[in-house]
Parts: sequence; structure tokens; C-alpha cells
Amino acid sequence: MRKTLLFIFAHPDDESFACGGTMAKYADQGHAVHLVCATSGCKGKTGGYTFTCREEVARFRESELQLAAGVLGLQEVCFCRYPDGGLAEVDEDELASHIADLILKLQPQLIVTFPPDGVTGHPDHIAVSKAVLAAAIRTESSLETAPDLYYVSIPNYYDHCGDYGPSERCPITARVDISEFRSRKGKALQAHKSQVFSVNRAYPGVMNGDYSVIGSCEYFTLVRRHGQPVGHNGCAGEIPEIDLV
Repeated sequence: MRKTLLFIFAHPDDESFACGGTMAKYADQGHAVHLVCATSGCKGKTGGYTFTCREEVARFRESELQLAAGVLGLQEVCFCRYPDGGLAEVDEDELASHIADLILKLQPQLIVTFPPDGVTGHPDHIAVSKAVLAAAIRTESSLETAPDLYYVSIPNYYDHCGDYGPSERCPITARVDISEFRSRKGKALQAHKSQVFSVNRAYPGVMNGDYSVIGSCEYFTLVRRHGQPVGHNGCAGEIPEIDLV
């Protein structure tokens, strides 16, 4: 059965870093995979490129994301164009309402976003996580079937980047096998050429076509199922390999 899947992140390239393999896998299975990007990433590093203004950076990074979306097989990318680096200052209800409208329009069976710590502790990531949770809860009673909500995790991010990250991390409850989609994830990361420093930091060699550093699984935490919160008791053991849809 073809389902609608909605992934919601803060910046261009978040999608490829966090779960590009999962998105490609489900797109290949025939599901309609949609991506919402809250900002255009105009404050990100620009690698070897020179731009004259933030608007130029925003247009370039949006074009990179569209290229990555094509690699991953996404059906649609929606840009909200909130201020990069300023999502924490955006009214929480406004951001949640914007996302709620998109949820009601797309009627997804699955929503994926950042965990409360944003993986890296980035304020934009955290703001998106809060808004998505609020929007998901707000819309559940208006949907024929309330979607499952998952947080994404990158457990090896800190090993690759040498960061300590948030002190308390969301427990991982599931992993998705992306072994057949590692090259697709790598090619999507390559599309973000202006972010070469970030890609090289997290996935050294990928920009040169070496995808061996990309793991064979991507990791998630189930937060809400069919409109009900899900506890995490007993999830400290073996992480099961599952399909999210």
C-alpha cells in the first residue's frame, strides 16, 4: 500500500545527513516521500563558493537541496523560508501552525523529525522538533488516521565530528537497513557542495566518492503511534531492525 511520508528538518543537507538512505529506500518502494525544510540555510558555510548576499546563498542552497531530493527520489520539497539561525526566535505557535497546515494538506501516515536535543544541540533543530511534536498532536484528531511520529538519531555523529553533543540523548528504539542505499545517501550528500566542510567532517571521503564511511543502518525513536505517546521502557537492549511504514 502506497503511503505518504513527511520528513521535517531545519536546513538543506539535514535530510541527507540524518536519514537520506531511509528516504531513498521508501521512495524506491513507491511511497510518496515529502520533505519540509524550515529555512534556506543562508547562514551556512559556503565552501569554496563566493556569494554577494545572503539571498544568493539561500537560492544556491535551495538548488542543492533540490538536486539531493532528485537523487533520493523525493516527491516534493517545501521551503518555509524562516530565518536561518533564528527559528528559536520565531513564535512557537506560528511555526507549529505552519507545520500543522502542511500535515493536514498532505495527510501523512508517517512523520520524521529531529529529537528534542536536535542531535547536535542546534537551536534551529530543537525549535523544529518542538514545533513538529506540537503540530502532530494538534492535527491528530482531524486526520482519518493519526500518523506515527519518529525522531531521527545519528549515533555515530559524535564519533565522526569529535563533538560531545547534548548531555541527554533520546533513546533509540529502531534501525532501518539502508545497505542498498548507501551510495544514494552519498550522492545526495555530494549534492550539497557548498557544505563540503560539514560533509567531510561527518563523512570523510564521501565528496570524493568513497561511501564506505556511511553505515548500513539509520536510527530512529518512535514517539507517537496512532495518536498515542509511546514510552521507552526496556529499550536499552538490542535495537530491532524494522520498517517504519
